[in-house]
Amino acid sequence: MAAKIRFYLDENIPIAVAIQLQRRGIDAVTVRDLDLLGESDLNHLLNALEERRVLCTHDSDYLHMVQEGAVHARIVFGQQAQHGIGDWVAFLELIHSVYTAEEMYNRVEYV
Repeated sequence: MAAKIRFYLDENIPIAVAIQLQRRGIDAVTVRDLDLLGESDLNHLLNALEERRVLCTHDSDYLHMVQEGAVHARIVFGQQAQHGIGDWVAFLELIHSVYTAEEMYNRVEYV
């Protein structure tokens, strides 16, 4: 059986998104849960990669790191002004139902 996606929400994504995903049985953690507030973007990206989690963010710095070939990440990126909590929950729930963890490797999904 293919591994399910697990999400890593950076400081830019509301905690309520993780709570709603968890209520739906989806593995989602925030940087607050991991006591990693204030860490560098690169550290968050590497931590998500090490934990085999999909990083969810509004921060385009992550996209630049991936474009430069720094890491082979799993990222869901959304524009901050365009998406509220309900939007993020719906997008991530859909991604969780469509892709496996392996299919998200070295992939950026734009929502």
